[in-house]
Amino acid sequence: MATALQDLVDQRASAWAKAQDFDTRKKAGDEFSAEDTQGWTRALDDVDRLGAEIENIQRSEALDAKFSQIDENARREAANGATAAGQDAPKDSEYREAFVAYMRDGMTDIAPEHRQLLQAQFRNLTPGAESRALGTTSGSVGGYTVPEGFWAKVTETMKYYGGAVDGAEVISTTTGNPLPWATNDDTSNVGYILGENTAASNEGDLSFGQKTLGAYTFVSGPGLVSLQLLQDSGIDIESIVARKMGERLGRIQNTRFTTGTGSSQPQGYVYGASTGKTTASATAITYDEVIDLEHSVDAAYRASGRCAYKCHDLVVAYLRKVRDDSGGAGVGRPLWQPSVQLGTPDTFNGYPLVVNNDMDSTVAATKKTLAFGDHQAHFVVRRVAGGQLMRLAERYAEYLQVGFIAYERADSLVQDASAVKLLVQHS
Repeated sequence: MATALQDLVDQRASAWAKAQDFDTRKKAGDEFSAEDTQGWTRALDDVDRLGAEIENIQRSEALDAKFSQIDENARREAANGATAAGQDAPKDSEYREAFVAYMRDGMTDIAPEHRQLLQAQFRNLTPGAESRALGTTSGSVGGYTVPEGFWAKVTETMKYYGGAVDGAEVISTTTGNPLPWATNDDTSNVGYILGENTAASNEGDLSFGQKTLGAYTFVSGPGLVSLQLLQDSGIDIESIVARKMGERLGRIQNTRFTTGTGSSQPQGYVYGASTGKTTASATAITYDEVIDLEHSVDAAYRASGRCAYKCHDLVVAYLRKVRDDSGGAGVGRPLWQPSVQLGTPDTFNGYPLVVNNDMDSTVAATKKTLAFGDHQAHFVVRRVAGGQLMRLAERYAEYLQVGFIAYERADSLVQDASAVKLLVQHS
């Protein structure tokens, strides 16, 4: 598969080179025949088609590899635990088995020992709610803690839906209590030469601000699975549900982590960033404006080696037409370059380019089309370890389906607004 994928990467690079040859000829004033026009269009279409195919294959392969690793780690830990204890698999493995049984059959039809394990890990969804006896229907008021391996699959899937978390600092906590988070921008302070017998000044003391990371509850919404699929023991129901829950949670989190206001929701990296450059035209982006945007970010951040661009996929389509001035204004080298090596992103003016479709999608008045800078220094995401799953059997019984709802608690905020700047289109 790696060879086939590399072939696709090579084909895209070849198609891009052909498209650029046509573009260069056109800008040089060549008269195009109908065949030339068709060839140019076909080359650009091939770049789009091959790019989408490569992205889908890489996402699928990456998830398959991660899921296999998670499963293998679980098997290895179970075997090591059994060997060390001289008994059957340890409780983590037993809980996972009980959880999968619950997913397939619900609480009423699973073995008593499985029910006991699950009830011990039941969580009421209402903070501060009174404790109550847990029967076989207790899932209606709360959710069961998911096994570590299951939630690892959900988390891995979320990474591939959106680009808000790419490059950000991500922390995991065991509880969802408010977490004070220090902020600081020290780029304006400099040292100085101290004269002999002169007291050091205390000017320029480190000044820390403080924000708070909370834990908002994100919900997947009901994911429906047919009873026939649940009853098929040859189907890896755990991976199927984990993928779907991860996709849904990934999409809503990406939206909030991008444009969230920070009021009753996470603060997004775009909402918390400031303007680095405003374009001269509402509907155009020039090479000079790209350079100005990059240099609106302090050189200390640019030297970190972590800087990247983020934008909507439709803005990428526009960026592919932007050139530098090496051959004259707007007719030089394309700033967008496709990746020619597996595992490396496409680049824009030499920096990695991350697609995030929750950013503005058009090059139009007042739109925030590009975010550039050190996203790790700029943005932090807090996830509360683990998650919960509810099984809804009766609600969809007439359709012979069972619904699953997953919950995760998370938050985000901008910790250093100077580390990322925005390109904003003129009004």
